[in-house]
Amino acid sequence: ILESIEFPEPVIEIVIEPKTKADQEKLSEALGKLAVEDPSFQVHTNEETGQTLIAGQGELHLEIIVDRLLREFQVAANVGKPQVAYKETILQAAKAEGRFIRQSGGKGQYGHVVLELEPNGRGQGIDYANEVSQARVPREFWKAIEQGAREALQSGVLASFPVVDVRMRLIDGSYHDVDSSELAFKIAASMGVKEGLERGKPVLLEPVMFTEVVAPELSMGAVIDDLNARRGRITMVEPRGNAQVIQAEVPLGTMFGYVSSLRSVTQGRATYTMKFHHYAAAPESVSGSVVRSS
Repeated sequence: ILESIEFPEPVIEIVIEPKTKADQEKLSEALGKLAVEDPSFQVHTNEETGQTLIAGQGELHLEIIVDRLLREFQVAANVGKPQVAYKETILQAAKAEGRFIRQSGGKGQYGHVVLELEPNGRGQGIDYANEVSQARVPREFWKAIEQGAREALQSGVLASFPVVDVRMRLIDGSYHDVDSSELAFKIAASMGVKEGLERGKPVLLEPVMFTEVVAPELSMGAVIDDLNARRGRITMVEPRGNAQVIQAEVPLGTMFGYVSSLRSVTQGRATYTMKFHHYAAAPESVSGSVVRSS
């Protein structure tokens, strides 16, 4: 029996669009085949813009995917600039209420929920608990409430990035014998979650990469200075043969074009590898810039 393979979350994404109507179907088919071949590569559609986004492990990974689309699958496509796959979360617990009431002459809509949101451990994902009694909210609406709450987390309140690492609890609510419906409770839950995120001190999370640079000893100081300038945190420096190995944790957003910079400061005598390590809260300067540009 072999252990199952764990594939890391994609941390970088680009927009890809077919150049013609004829390429639309070819692009969808090609992306589907590539996603089956490579589980670390993902494809999804931005519901707000309708754009197709492809996500992977780094610039080189996506460059190879795009090259295969053009060369192997003969798909003519326009490709956007790489973007960091940010996430959002909250830093403090918050209580929120979602109330959806519509009256239009005939049968109306009524849904009312009270939720508590609190931070979950980093990397722990989304937890949902139902702690309401049937007397307050009938069982038939519970599934719709959970669905509305989870869907609301797909787009955060800062810059519409997915929300992660949050615990949600349904603690109270009320209903109307005639006007209550699954749709009303689903919308009420979504409104409640959005309010809870606003009150829970939302924060932007950025992917931090484990980076290892192998460079000549003479270039070590320049490499470390460059990593520090990219907000990197040096975790280890040790000799390996006649070279030095520098390990650091560096935000992905600062690593675009790093290969050219490394070549410049080491006269082309260094190599580096990079892989996803964890998500961490982005500093205010980065967060503000991302929010403004979203």
